[in-house]
Amino acid sequence: MNAPATLQPDARSHKPASGSIRSLARLVDGDRITYGLVFACAAGIVALTALLVYELWVHSALSRMQFGWRFLFTHTWDPIAGQFGALPFVYGTVATSALALLLAIPLGVGAAIFLAELAPPRISDALTFLIELLAAVPSVIIGLIGIFVLVPILQKIVPLLKSVLGFLPIFSGPFYGVSIFSAGVVLAVMIVPFIITISREVLISVPRDLREAALALGSTRWESTWQVVIPFARTGIIGSIFLALARALGETMAVTMVIGNSPKIMASLFAPGYSIASVIANEFTEATGDLYLSALVELGLVLFALTIVINGAARLLILITTAKGSK
Repeated sequence: MNAPATLQPDARSHKPASGSIRSLARLVDGDRITYGLVFACAAGIVALTALLVYELWVHSALSRMQFGWRFLFTHTWDPIAGQFGALPFVYGTVATSALALLLAIPLGVGAAIFLAELAPPRISDALTFLIELLAAVPSVIIGLIGIFVLVPILQKIVPLLKSVLGFLPIFSGPFYGVSIFSAGVVLAVMIVPFIITISREVLISVPRDLREAALALGSTRWESTWQVVIPFARTGIIGSIFLALARALGETMAVTMVIGNSPKIMASLFAPGYSIASVIANEFTEATGDLYLSALVELGLVLFALTIVINGAARLLILITTAKGSK
């Protein structure tokens, strides 16, 4: 017996359902979801940066209206008289960071070349692990080591340095331990692991064919490294150096413990100094009055702008280097 006609399914009744399924499939398409998620992450970083700049700008309004551009070029820091100038702190920040780079670049790049090109793999991996551990040491521990270990060593080395280079103004004057020079050496200890780790990874990523081609043409191991590998990896090495510089500019506790915290501009590196991060850390909790707080926030804005300028210069330098290398 045939089934009643009312029980037979109608093929047209499935069209709306299948259309809904296709719409749902398009809605939950994996590529679109992934795009949306990563776009949200990127937009969140931009929004966070914009919010940070906005907060610094708003809370430094009183100081900006009171001092204007004079804030960057005056050296008086007197909370009692209500006079604030950022120049000593900008000088201390730039001087300690420049000295740290001067000490860390040869050591870091040289160690990275040894670990990537010359050391046996087992030794390279073991030393790299130790260097990465050094990068993870808290800055306050580095500061303590600087006070109790590094400064006594420098008190023995500095007289020898003064006997050779004492005729230069930057190496003149008495050395009492805490100074811009000590802060620069401590910063060098802190940033050299970043240079070594990143530069080593960049050197390792250089194609092996380039090394073998140089060796096949009669180059020695060192010649192939210096003339082929390093030029190929120079963009990444420059990037590691500027990343280390950004780390040095914003360092707080270790520098605070050894720089001397004196808001004066002295020609000698052996004199005490002050950095932007150090003065904010030292005085923010003790600041009384809206103008004092606003001046400290404006110092944070200056440090942020300084970091942005240096990172922009790094990006420009990398682009120029890449363009020259492609010719």
